[in-house]
Amino acid sequence: MLRALEVFVHGFAFTRSFTYPYLAEQVGPVWVLRDAPRKRDKYRSEEWVAYNVAPGEIDQIARAHTRGRFVICAICGLDQPQDALRTEFKTLGYRLSGTEPLMIHSLAQIPHFETAAVIERVMTPALAEKLAQAAGSRQILPEHFAPDARLRQYVALLDDELVGWVRSIVVGDATWCSNMFVRPEFRRRGIARAMLARMLHDDRLYGAQTAVLLASHTGAMLYPVVGYAQIGTLLLWTPRTR
Repeated sequence: MLRALEVFVHGFAFTRSFTYPYLAEQVGPVWVLRDAPRKRDKYRSEEWVAYNVAPGEIDQIARAHTRGRFVICAICGLDQPQDALRTEFKTLGYRLSGTEPLMIHSLAQIPHFETAAVIERVMTPALAEKLAQAAGSRQILPEHFAPDARLRQYVALLDDELVGWVRSIVVGDATWCSNMFVRPEFRRRGIARAMLARMLHDDRLYGAQTAVLLASHTGAMLYPVVGYAQIGTLLLWTPRTR
């Protein structure tokens, strides 16, 4: 669990660093994800992440060290009851904004799926620009075109139309799956699982031992098909305005 948490914080911080450095740092037993120091402009909201730390301690640390706006990501293992944790956060004045399953893949067995779509790794400026236009924001930078780059971006194309995308972020001997998406009109055609399988095969090829992701509740039904297993749940807590 602790290794999965580290992959999450470093992978997420990497994806948030496209426009300005977003750091993953430890403050005692809690991780904080936030902007590097700025001389001007407002800081983006911070994320305080913890596993097996009491809500009161997380709250105390976050409030003592925050630069402004923040949320708390409390991670629970599957065998940990959530009732007491939920009650304590609400007593502290937090609102539950959502939950996301935390999942891992051992990369020992990766299925192969056929699909009508062509699955490609983005290795050229032209395809990167096409993806940025489809996604509404830049997903990959020029330095990530190298075969052994820390970010590997994949897209699905049907008749040269870009219909889906997903990316893998290298974190030591593991990877973080980020921004999995298939356009609604092209779903239920096996495109998502084919993209994930291609990504996971490359993860293993380039030396990863484990792959980690946070899933939406819809995604949580897809990911086990390609071999992911849930190990915990992230509960996102937002402090109420005082």
